[in-house]
Amino acid sequence: MNILVKLASGFMNLFTLGGEQFVSWVTGIIPTVLMLLLLMNAIIALAGNESVNKLAKVCTKNPVLRYLVLPFVSAFMLGNPMALSMGKFMPEFYKPAYYASATYHCHTNNGIFPHINASELFVWLGIANGISALNLDTTPLAVRYLLVGLVANFISGWVTEFTTRYVEKQQGVKLSRTLKA
Repeated sequence: MNILVKLASGFMNLFTLGGEQFVSWVTGIIPTVLMLLLLMNAIIALAGNESVNKLAKVCTKNPVLRYLVLPFVSAFMLGNPMALSMGKFMPEFYKPAYYASATYHCHTNNGIFPHINASELFVWLGIANGISALNLDTTPLAVRYLLVGLVANFISGWVTEFTTRYVEKQQGVKLSRTLKA
C-alpha cells in the first residue's frame, strides 16, 4: 500500500512542480516576451511595414547580411527568443536558415552581451569561472567566443540554406524567394 501512496504522491508532485514552473513563467519570461513583442510591433508601426519590408529585402539579397548582420543585430536588440521573430520579414525560402543562424547568435554572444540570453548565462559563467580560477581575464575568451560564434553562426545559416534547397528538390516544392507584403 505504501508503494501506491508514494506513486500517487509522486505523480501529483509532478503536477505541482509543473504548476510552480508555469507560475514562474507567468511572472518572469512571459511578461518580458510580451513587452518585447509590444516594442517590436511599436517600432514596426512607427517605421511602417513598408520600411521594415524594404530592410528585409536588402538583407535578403546578401548571405552576409542574412546570416551574420541581421541575426546579430536582432539578438543584440531583442534578445532570445524575440530575435527569432525577425524571420517573419524573410521570404519563406530563407526562414529556416535565418532561424538556424539567429538561434546560435542567441548563445554565442552571451559572453560579451549577457542580456541576449540571460537564462543560459550559467553556461558562459561556468566556463568563465574556470578562467577566473586561473586568475586570467575572461574578456579575451568572451571576444573569441563572439568571433568564433559569428563565423560559425554564418556558416550554420548558409549550410541550412543549401539544405533547404536540397529538401526543396527532394520534396518537389519551391519556396518563395521574394517577400510577399
